Amino acid sequence: MLTTFGFVTPMTAGIILVIALVIFGPGKLPDLGKALGKGIKEFKSATEDDKPEEVKTVKVDKE
Repeated sequence: MLTTFGFVTPMTAGIILVIALVIFGPGKLPDLGKALGKGIKEFKSATEDDKPEEVKTVKVDKE
């Protein structure tokens, strides 16, 4: 049995890959993959919640 992820079956993924090859050609696909990966990486880093830094208290003597 084949695993499907949402609506993307292996047959659908193959058809999309063939269409991408026809439109962009085999020379441009690696560049498109790199750009897509970079965009996903930047999106993940932008949406990460930064952990709040530890707040240090300073005791001040009143004179």
